[in-house]
Amino acid sequence: MFVAGVDGCKGGWVAVFRHAKTRTSFVRFAETLAEIVDAPERPRWIAVDMPMGFADIAEPGGRACERAARRILGPAGRASCVFSAPSRGALDAQDYPEALARNREGRGVGLSKQAFNLFPKLREVDALLRARPGIGVFESHPEIVFARMAGAPLRAAKKTPEGRAARLALLAQAGFDDAGHWCGLFARKTVAPDDVLDAAAVCATALRRARGLAEPLPAAPPCDRYGIEMAIWR
Repeated sequence: MFVAGVDGCKGGWVAVFRHAKTRTSFVRFAETLAEIVDAPERPRWIAVDMPMGFADIAEPGGRACERAARRILGPAGRASCVFSAPSRGALDAQDYPEALARNREGRGVGLSKQAFNLFPKLREVDALLRARPGIGVFESHPEIVFARMAGAPLRAAKKTPEGRAARLALLAQAGFDDAGHWCGLFARKTVAPDDVLDAAAVCATALRRARGLAEPLPAAPPCDRYGIEMAIWR
């Protein structure tokens, strides 16, 4: 049985596949998330570094899973790594001013440009989950995963030499020895090196989920109006 970890990148999606028993692992680029779901390996669990499930009204501080993740990363000054997902109404907006206005409906919660720039991918994931429930795609976050691996949040940013070395060391301990090599397989305009490391990190969570060891944030995740779970797994 294969599992996969996925991160969004400039050209589409980058996925790290791992066999749950043989430790066979490899990396692959895909233009759409559906290509990863339908890959010949048919991964049972697919962890994706992308918000899933959207509240009808945006809450201050984001969804419960985002607030919980920031509490974990906050002591290391890394809480800003977790941005708040938009409300479901904002997700349909065609430009940033409209998205901001829709997100503010109800409780006046703002919306970051970073979040708005991810709208195409957010819509893609949402459409896939609504069309194909039960496919094993779930949300994770690499910084939360690395914090679990290390026993504490990593203070060095992933784009720094220190941060990259720390993440590669943790991935090697988790059995992803080739992660450093995978970083050089793609053109940077398509897949950045840290995209690969993030995909490998959340793949470790997919592997834990296959073994019944992964944990959701919060412990009892709510679902949105379409039954999509709003949780960050680690």
